[in-house]
Amino acid sequence: MPNRLSNENSLYLQQHAENPVDWYPWGEEALAAAEASGKPLLISIGYSACHWCHVMAHESFESDYIAKLMNQHFICVKVDREERPDVDQVYMEAVQMIQQQGGWPLNVFCLPDGRPFFGGTYFPPEDRGHGLIPWPQVLMRISDHYKRSKAELIDNAESIQKNIMASTQAASTGGASGVWDNASLVAAAHGICGNHDDQYGGFGGAPKFPQAMTLDFLRSVRRSAAVEAEPELAERIDAVSHTTLRAMAHGGLFDQFGGGFARYSVDPHWLIPHFEKMLYDNALLIDAYSRGWLANQDPLYAAVVEETIGWLEREMSAEGGGFYAALDADSEGEEGRYYVWTPEQIDSVLGPTEAAREIRAAYNITAEGNFEHGNSNPALVDADFAVREKLAAARQQLLAYREANRVPPGKDTKISTAWNGMLIRSMADAGFYFNRPEWLQRARKAADFIWNELTETVDGALRLKAVYYEGVGARVDGFLHDYALAAEAFLAIASKIDWLEPGASATYLERAQACVESALSYFEDPHAAGFFFTAADTETPVARRKEWFDNATPSGNAVLLHALSGLYALTGEGRYDQALRSTLPAFADYAQKVAAGVAHALEAASTHAIGIAVIKVKAGMSLHALRDALAKAPWRRTFIQIGADHQSADYQVCVGTQCLPPTSDLSEVIEVL
Repeated sequence: MPNRLSNENSLYLQQHAENPVDWYPWGEEALAAAEASGKPLLISIGYSACHWCHVMAHESFESDYIAKLMNQHFICVKVDREERPDVDQVYMEAVQMIQQQGGWPLNVFCLPDGRPFFGGTYFPPEDRGHGLIPWPQVLMRISDHYKRSKAELIDNAESIQKNIMASTQAASTGGASGVWDNASLVAAAHGICGNHDDQYGGFGGAPKFPQAMTLDFLRSVRRSAAVEAEPELAERIDAVSHTTLRAMAHGGLFDQFGGGFARYSVDPHWLIPHFEKMLYDNALLIDAYSRGWLANQDPLYAAVVEETIGWLEREMSAEGGGFYAALDADSEGEEGRYYVWTPEQIDSVLGPTEAAREIRAAYNITAEGNFEHGNSNPALVDADFAVREKLAAARQQLLAYREANRVPPGKDTKISTAWNGMLIRSMADAGFYFNRPEWLQRARKAADFIWNELTETVDGALRLKAVYYEGVGARVDGFLHDYALAAEAFLAIASKIDWLEPGASATYLERAQACVESALSYFEDPHAAGFFFTAADTETPVARRKEWFDNATPSGNAVLLHALSGLYALTGEGRYDQALRSTLPAFADYAQKVAAGVAHALEAASTHAIGIAVIKVKAGMSLHALRDALAKAPWRRTFIQIGADHQSADYQVCVGTQCLPPTSDLSEVIEVL
């Protein structure tokens, strides 16, 4: 019999609608039920593409015995972290305080008012000898302790709440100037490069995540005079960037036959991923590979960008203009089943051909396999790009077979404002630099979708919604990252659309300003540095907090730094610069201690120090020559304006607050950049 989740829009909640657990969705009804019953809350948080969320659901939440324990002793609440990141953030921080680590599924025990006192991640249904307490024992121990020692748990909850509230404030107020000096950025680059895996690429050990934002910071600071003054560091940054980008592109993290990246690798050499594909990872990696290509014109990077965008357009594109959220890791009940191969399967598709033999050899598809049940996840053994190109037709044949004959993973079709914002920015830039106008137009279509379907005017101010469900509409009030990433999306279109439609940029600049103005009005802390994750006029669980650290996606405060710097470069309006300068120092202490954790803010600081370039182009001028020239230069944040200031010469470049003399010599423009 369906539970209360059956009427929810979220795919993740719908996946639990048939559980025998009496789930409530997050909201006042659940809190009221807990208060009325005197039972503690059990808040379980996950997302639709999460493999271990599915495992725990199957083992425990589908069990009549375990569900009876949960229903008898707790008011059970199920939350989609992608729909309610505010709820997820608060309870994740609480569990990290309790357990020193977090992840999903996230299971948190709370007082009836929602304040947490204990939590953890995955728990097995019985003792399997791995040191994890069985879930039924956890339930009974918590229930007994709540009945016998409630006062102690209230004290725990109060302590956790105070710590969460304290953590919302910045660890440092930074320097008096409000801008980090070059030494801080260089030190951060040294620290990050020191954590690089020189053998396999990436940072740290297994599980290994792409960390595209870290690569973007390195590419940005690489352009600075301070790094140029240290040739060894400059060479080190180039080596770190290219080693990691090539390793990921050759490995099993990348879908070698279909394009797109999985969430992360379970091993240090990028061979076997958890197979879920997330929109945000691919948006960030398109950006990283585009910038890598601008640095060295490596055709592998161009191929990765093209194949990833191809996958997004083929499988993740919504008819209305947005892009869907995620693909599950599992199909037909098995993780990775859709993507893995045996030698016999390769031969059955390609026939007894030389191409079949070469595919098996090049992509390490062996009888022993590198994954479960003798299957192999394709990974390119030979780093020669020519081999990859030679096998393009065979790869396309295998992809066509896969799509026609295999059961695809589940697809989460919600449309996230924030994640679409990330993709719009990266796709718009890729369209410009790779001379693919159709990519820029597709990014523009997605930006228009956000404006038309996920914004509304309330009391004269722009308000954003966080998610859109097809057939239902926009839901959930927007969070800081929605406003900041939407602003960045509109700025990305504004920066390049005049290449295709002169004068069209003004509309998107106005939209970006509207998003940032609302962020300043509803999210800024009037008493301390930074911006809250939730708006001042929305309900917030436990504590209203600020997001400083990047996770799988960049922090809202860091993204807003980028949007503020872009708007200041284009408009010269001082309030944007003031907001940037008052927020940036809050990251300074974090940057010294955990630079990779605030990489997107580091990139904003680096971009601010180097200066955003605004190229003003004479009205009526074709932008094709300028585009061709920019596509051969290392990446730098650049905006292009048509018909600005009625100038007489063909070009004028402004960097930061300094505008250089107009010129008709394109080579002079590129030299400045």
